[in-house]
Amino acid sequence: MKPHLAAAALSLAAVLMTGAVSAQATADEPMDPPRAGKALRDRDFGVATRQFGLERQVEMYQWRAGADGYTRVWHTAPIDSSSFPAGHENPKRVPLEQRRWWSQDATLDGRPIDLQVLQTLGQWRVFRPNFSRLPANLAASFQPEGDGLGSAENPLDPQVGDLRIQWRELHLPSLEGKVELRDGRWQLTPAAAAQALTAARASAVVELPPGQDRKLLPWLLAGAAALALAALTWRRMRRRAH
Repeated sequence: MKPHLAAAALSLAAVLMTGAVSAQATADEPMDPPRAGKALRDRDFGVATRQFGLERQVEMYQWRAGADGYTRVWHTAPIDSSSFPAGHENPKRVPLEQRRWWSQDATLDGRPIDLQVLQTLGQWRVFRPNFSRLPANLAASFQPEGDGLGSAENPLDPQVGDLRIQWRELHLPSLEGKVELRDGRWQLTPAAAAQALTAARASAVVELPPGQDRKLLPWLLAGAAALALAALTWRRMRRRAH
């Protein structure tokens, strides 16, 4: 099968569904930008954001085995060095955990936004926090490095076991046409959910023997059209119910 043909067909289904939904006027379209609510805080480091999510990323400098021998790399998870030769020992664990905080009171037009909307549509961006509230015990172990903090005495020459920490905050794009009010909450539309599912499947496309792509393409396109028709029918039934 030609690379990503199945994913392309699924993407076509999502596009058709999106077009079918957006072609209809709806009284449930959001009017104002979404609001994140209360600030999210990483209290360990005194880091805060007023966006829709906060993430602490932690990397540790470690030995890693490769085709060219042993090299030192930054890695988020501990690398097992039990089979490495002497002088290539890694710490058995990363002393700081990675964490995520999600906005629990995000709203749109005064109505709550479902957590799945944040997790599906949100975009993570690295930001440089203000470290003025860094606790004294951590200030003794970490210093500013790039957009975050590092434990290396010399950032240009880190040693095995040194840590590097960055923070990301979650931004929301425009939600127009991607969410609808259900049960008093803004939730993903079927089209937006289908697009997210398509993106997830696109990373796991299975190759088929040569020639099979042309045999399957009509079926894939037919399935895409069926999905679009089902979404359109569902929307019309929902409108009539209201």
